[in-house]
Amino acid sequence: MTGISCKRHRFPPEIIQHAVWLFFRFTLSLRDAEDLLAERGLDISYETIRNWSLKFGAQYARRIARGRPRPNCRWHFDEVFISINGKRLNLWRAVDDEGEVLDDLVQSCRNKKAALKPMRKLLKRQAICLAQS
Repeated sequence: MTGISCKRHRFPPEIIQHAVWLFFRFTLSLRDAEDLLAERGLDISYETIRNWSLKFGAQYARRIARGRPRPNCRWHFDEVFISINGKRLNLWRAVDDEGEVLDDLVQSCRNKKAALKPMRKLLKRQAICLAQS
């Protein structure tokens, strides 16, 4: 837990980290995270988990992102048609060769020119990654 200070909190840093991890990793509701912690014998309110998530969530996300491997140089850009609330939408995705989604864009109507903008941004970011390695 170096770098993240949990001073003046009732619970130890490991419990705070686990509660925030549960909330973000599994996209649970605050009450679901509260129930899972209650099963482990921890009486923590959902409001406390919400406060911890607001305070420590961004720091934990940065730490997790730093530990993940960089995306590969090989990736593809594809278009998928999806249905949300009965509406047909276009989903443009940039996916690396291991199946990790690098970027995505959802549009209500097919606009190829607008969909190329995230691809250009991704190409610039990949060029920077290649220059650093």
